[in-house]
Amino acid sequence: MKIFSRNKIGLVILISFLILITAFYFGESKLKNKTVPILKFSKSNSDSTTKCSIPLKTIVTKVIDGDTIVVEGGYHIRLLGIDADERGYPCYQSAKENLEKLVLNKKVKLEKDITDVDKYGRCLRYIFLGKENINLELVKEGLAVARFYQPNVKYQQEIQKAEKEAIKNKVGCKWSLKKTDSENSKNQEKEINLHWRKLTPELTGLKVVKNCQAESYLDKKVIIEGKIVDTYRSEKSNVVFLNFEKPYPNQCFTAVIFNSNQYNFVKNPENYYLDKVVRIMGKVKSYKGKLEIILKSKNQIEVGN
Repeated sequence: MKIFSRNKIGLVILISFLILITAFYFGESKLKNKTVPILKFSKSNSDSTTKCSIPLKTIVTKVIDGDTIVVEGGYHIRLLGIDADERGYPCYQSAKENLEKLVLNKKVKLEKDITDVDKYGRCLRYIFLGKENINLELVKEGLAVARFYQPNVKYQQEIQKAEKEAIKNKVGCKWSLKKTDSENSKNQEKEINLHWRKLTPELTGLKVVKNCQAESYLDKKVIIEGKIVDTYRSEKSNVVFLNFEKPYPNQCFTAVIFNSNQYNFVKNPENYYLDKVVRIMGKVKSYKGKLEIILKSKNQIEVGN
């Protein structure tokens, strides 16, 4: 009986030991499994889309227009403190060509202000070639105007002073309006004389109105014609905005495509229609002081050819 009792006690001790070892092993394994998803979440939760992780010095690979460039890595840079003409406006070509002469294929220094990127994902920067402020130089040469928005006002005093001097001395395309610039503008207007197959007065019975003249047709159904120079897709609502003639917030007119209607259109309409001359058909509405037409069908929009 004593031997049996001793064996029984030994067996209990052995079973208890095994239970403790098993509990410790699975407890540690469970703890490790809990820490893994936390690390993964931390990585995926980093908001890299709102930051412009671009080197201080880089090479300019492309000039889009007088106030927007592309640098190594494909980063789009919007020059702070200035505004140059978009395609189709008198000084577009002059500003673009001069900016190309200044910085294309050259190493520049990028300097930020307060806001890192704009709503389109473009890096907001002042550009320096050596010690020369290129943003300031474009205004001095009469190729761009001063344009500041809070809180990015670092060089506001210098750039606005340069603009006043350029206006006073009638410097450059913006203030002298040379004959060559007028001719360029007329040539660009000729390019807008395109062919239309669907959205014509003959087929629709509607009047064709230039986008910047649409104010007189509020609450009327018309055909709006013009160039899409700026587009935007809202991250919150997934609504697509196609802006005519000037970028937001200075656009003449906007075509709006809500998320629920986008299956009726080409994929990524914000990319497809950018830089194209189009006609849109619908009733002109006003939203927050801006004129717009809501597009529900691809039959409401046509690209000129």
